[in-house]
Amino acid sequence: MNRPLPFAGTGPAGGGDHTDLAEVMRQVAHGDQQAFATLYDALAPLVFGIVVRVVRDRAQSEEVAQEVMIDLWRQAARYRPGAGSVTGWAATIAHRRAVDRVRSAQAAADREQAQAAREHHTAFDEVAEEAETRLESEQARRCLRGLTELQRQAVTLAYYGGLTYREVAEALRTPLPTVKTRMRDGLIRLRDCMGVTT
Repeated sequence: MNRPLPFAGTGPAGGGDHTDLAEVMRQVAHGDQQAFATLYDALAPLVFGIVVRVVRDRAQSEEVAQEVMIDLWRQAARYRPGAGSVTGWAATIAHRRAVDRVRSAQAAADREQAQAAREHHTAFDEVAEEAETRLESEQARRCLRGLTELQRQAVTLAYYGGLTYREVAEALRTPLPTVKTRMRDGLIRLRDCMGVTT
């Protein structure tokens, strides 16, 4: 399973449609290492591309991308073809892992900064700020859950992953006009749910 990531690529290697990768994923779920090698070659470039856009640092991105591929191996049995494509599922896991790494790094930096400036903050200020951030985060997660699967994946890849409409369409293997429409509708629903006024 410790295959080197083929980072030179710009997208999923080789062909393979939704059905092919779904079958490969089913074999991976049964512990088929050859199937995992096929899955790895197909998804590693996409995974790395998403991760590096979020994390920015290449060395950390390589680590996170490896973690994502291990997650795909370990969680293969959880994949449900009816819930979306394998590439969409992998892209979602990649994005979550990348965001977690960024948040972890930011949290570490924030802890250091807070330690240095502790005397300038009261306990009340820190608790109030954390509570506000947590409430906003929970509201955003709740609002995202209200979107359709395609809307949620498209918005997540574009907004958090920094992908263009075309890259989102390729990642989700969905026609570009459909992605644009779903993203527009999804963003409107998010705006309304979050109570954002223009």
